[in-house]
Amino acid sequence: MKNETYEIQVKLETNELKEKIIKSLEGQGFIVDNDSIFLPDCSDKEDIRRMHGQAVTSKIQRSAKGLKRYENHLIKRLAFGNEVVPKRISPYLKQVLPDSEDELLFRYVSLHWSIPVSSGYGRRLRFLVLDRHTDKLMGIFGLGDPVFDLAARDKWVGWNREDRRNRLHHVMDAFVLGAVPPYSFLLSGKLVAMLVASNEVREAFRAKYANRYSKISGKQQDGRLAMISTTSALGRSSIYNRLKFNGRLLYHSVGFTAGSGDFHFSNGIYRDIIEFALKHCKPTAKKAQWGNGFRNRREVVRKVLSTLGLSSKLVYHQIRREIFLIPLAVNSCEFLRGEDTDLHFYDQSVDALFDWFRKRWLLPRAEWDKRFREFNPESYRLW
Repeated sequence: MKNETYEIQVKLETNELKEKIIKSLEGQGFIVDNDSIFLPDCSDKEDIRRMHGQAVTSKIQRSAKGLKRYENHLIKRLAFGNEVVPKRISPYLKQVLPDSEDELLFRYVSLHWSIPVSSGYGRRLRFLVLDRHTDKLMGIFGLGDPVFDLAARDKWVGWNREDRRNRLHHVMDAFVLGAVPPYSFLLSGKLVAMLVASNEVREAFRAKYANRYSKISGKQQDGRLAMISTTSALGRSSIYNRLKFNGRLLYHSVGFTAGSGDFHFSNGIYRDIIEFALKHCKPTAKKAQWGNGFRNRREVVRKVLSTLGLSSKLVYHQIRREIFLIPLAVNSCEFLRGEDTDLHFYDQSVDALFDWFRKRWLLPRAEWDKRFREFNPESYRLW
């Protein structure tokens, strides 16, 4: 009798969650057809923003408990438009330390992106871009471990599976980057993207990770960063495309993602999914040093979909993002393939990158676009 009662309960939970997931996907604007989901016809960037809207709102709501009480203080780190003098802007990088006010600011600013921002995976480096003239925030970027399988990246580098396994630790992924107003009106998103490739970032990576042992590979790292990857937020990128320094391309477009992920399960329904997984699904076996439990959110979603009798194809949201690679050395690819043992790094300091940006984009934009002067940090409030 107990077994029968349990089976009935499991069936009820299964049917309820199955219906919730389908309604959630349809509520976000996806077309659910049998075992797959599709984008509406003629979807543009605004449509895609709206489809991310529920996930973004859900993340803001979840973050309120930890950040809302600091909001009055954090928005003081943003400049009023009339404080910004384009000819006197002088950017510098500040590395974000754990449990600091800068970390709170980084998290707060990330909530303003039009797509939900992850916290990064594994190794992490986070930076604020600050203006010496105003001592206010210009933008942020964060680097984390790259995904293991990324076909377009691996083809461009020329990797086979063994080379990738041995040298992926020389690559990081920019999981978030961008400018904040009023500096964003002055095309400072391009500046932040350029600074990701700076000497200072390479040195920060070396200082943090040289001589550390990887928990996954068990090997000692040497702290050399050869390449950074990133993906556009909404299809093709207007910031990264044709972004150059001294006439040399910084960001190389190498293809598009497959259009899969888990953001469309992040609008509140993930709480139901993880609860179901903990009760009814078994994590995939992994090495003890990697920790207990499920590998990541994607494994949780896939396991639950399978248990519910739904197709794993539902992880394919069809929103393809452009993939960019930023080689930091003349011979980054040769080094990553194991053909060269030394890296011949490009010399591109923060000051040199900004000088190029200032002449190429900042001052010309400031001449005709005065919207930055109207910005009031109060308009940046979330709560």
